[in-house]
Amino acid sequence: MTLIKFIEIMAILVGAFSGFIEARRKRMDLVGVFTVAFITAFGGGTLRDILLDLRPLFWVTHQEYAILIFVLALVATPLIRTLRHILSEKLIVIADAIGLGLFSIAGVSAALDANMPIFIASMMGVITGIFGGVLRDIVCNEVPMVFRDGKPYAICSFLGSWMYLLMRHFEFPHDFALWSSATFITGLRLLTWRFDIKMGR
Repeated sequence: MTLIKFIEIMAILVGAFSGFIEARRKRMDLVGVFTVAFITAFGGGTLRDILLDLRPLFWVTHQEYAILIFVLALVATPLIRTLRHILSEKLIVIADAIGLGLFSIAGVSAALDANMPIFIASMMGVITGIFGGVLRDIVCNEVPMVFRDGKPYAICSFLGSWMYLLMRHFEFPHDFALWSSATFITGLRLLTWRFDIKMGR
C-alpha cells in the first residue's frame, strides 16, 4: 500500500467518525448514521473526482471503502448511543481537524497526479478537505461549521496545501512532505479553534 493510499483510508475513517458522532447527536437511526458517515467520508473526494473528470469515482473503484463504513456504522451506532453523554462539539472539531489535514493533502496529490496546475491542485486540496463536513452539517440541518464559526478553516487547508506543493517543488522527501503538511493543517486548525482566532467577524 502506498503512503497516499494509507492517508486516504485514514482520512475516510476520521471523516466517518465525525459523521457518526454528529448523526448520533441528532438521534438518527442506523440508516441515518450510515448516510451521514458515508457523505462525510466520501463527499469531498467525490466532488474532487467530478471536477477532475476522474471516473470511476475513488470509492466506486475501491468498494472496500464503502463496505468498511457500513460495517463501522453497525458497530458504532450502539457504541456511540452508550457513550453519547461524553460526545461533544470538541470531539467533532478534533476529528474534523484531523480529517481536514489528511483529506486536503490527499486531494492535492490526486490533482497533481491528474496533471493539474499547482493553483488548481491547491484548490482541489481545499475542496477535498472541507466538502464532506459541509454535506454532513447540511444533512444534519446545521449551518456548515466552515461557514459559521468564523475561524480560518478553509484557509488552514489552503496554506497546508501550498506547504505540500512547495515541499514537492524543492524536492523534500515525499513521505515527509505528506505527513508534515497534513500535520500542519491539523495543528493550525486546532490552534485557531483553541485560541478562538476568527476572521471577518
